[in-house]
Amino acid sequence: MMSGFFLRLRSGLVLLLALSLSAAALAQTKPAEKSSSQPQSQTGSQPQQLPSIQAKTKNGNTQYTIQQQVNEVDLVFTVTDKHGHFINNLQESDFALLDNQRSPKRVFSFTQQTNLPLRLGVLIDTSTSIRRRFNFEQQASTAFLLQTLRPQSDRAFVMGFDVTPDYKQNWTNNLDLLTQGINALRPGGGTALYDALYSACRDKMLDVARGQMAVRKAMILISDGDDNQSHAYLDDAIKECQRASTIVYTISTNTSPSRDRGDDILKKIAEATGGRAFYPQRLEDMPISFAAIQNELRSQYALVYEPADFQNNGAFRSIYLYCLNRRYKVRVMKGYFAPKGSQAQ
Repeated sequence: MMSGFFLRLRSGLVLLLALSLSAAALAQTKPAEKSSSQPQSQTGSQPQQLPSIQAKTKNGNTQYTIQQQVNEVDLVFTVTDKHGHFINNLQESDFALLDNQRSPKRVFSFTQQTNLPLRLGVLIDTSTSIRRRFNFEQQASTAFLLQTLRPQSDRAFVMGFDVTPDYKQNWTNNLDLLTQGINALRPGGGTALYDALYSACRDKMLDVARGQMAVRKAMILISDGDDNQSHAYLDDAIKECQRASTIVYTISTNTSPSRDRGDDILKKIAEATGGRAFYPQRLEDMPISFAAIQNELRSQYALVYEPADFQNNGAFRSIYLYCLNRRYKVRVMKGYFAPKGSQAQ
């Protein structure tokens, strides 16, 4: 249904969007008027209409810098209509946001159709249960990377998994190496899906680009969703994705006429992380799912804000973002974990 969004939380000096904003402009940010049509939070506060920020673009890129001590959330999300078509021309004032049931303290920036560098993980189920479908997985994954990755700015890694995660190619922009990594995978063994997802977020996604440039982090998980070997639980894997601010797109390899438990698990993973679950009716249709993911990755909004009453206590903070035009649906991560440490000033 709707896109996913990435979210990056950090404390310290921040590089924000592509315009020059003065401290006075930020201070003049005013909350939206209350509307009876907006839902109440449990604390009685209403979602705040996001304040508008003036921006200038140069050569099609928005680039501005503000240096300030803040607690910053970078939120990436997608908007679609009821037919699943992407809506790319909305403004800040078209959205309302609650972070942990509170309107944000202030909004730093908002951009349409963000063109951030991608950090992609391709996770391919190599267990015995998908042996007859394995070649289609390899071919579709390779085509996706060739069509999606921009070597000058994007990076990707390749992991296969059965009983244990098997990293075949570390972060690289070299398409030949990524293709070799996919082709080197071999099917066999049980399925430790949750362990693989947890490992990929912990080892590859959690610290990628921390303290450097902003990136969009996403993983493509290709599997039938059946787990029979993991030490981690499903909730453990989902929470690690949320800690790493990583969207997960899932593609089911189950081509039976009816959905099974594995399909439901793939849907739960995707929805909790702001991604989308795909269920190709035929293996030959898998490239269509990859094409939809590619389109979505290039059709997203970015919002940077400071939460109200933020504490670096490691707690989970829920996110509720919606479009004021209720004909449109927003796909966004359900929340994130605050870092642990002393509270930023």
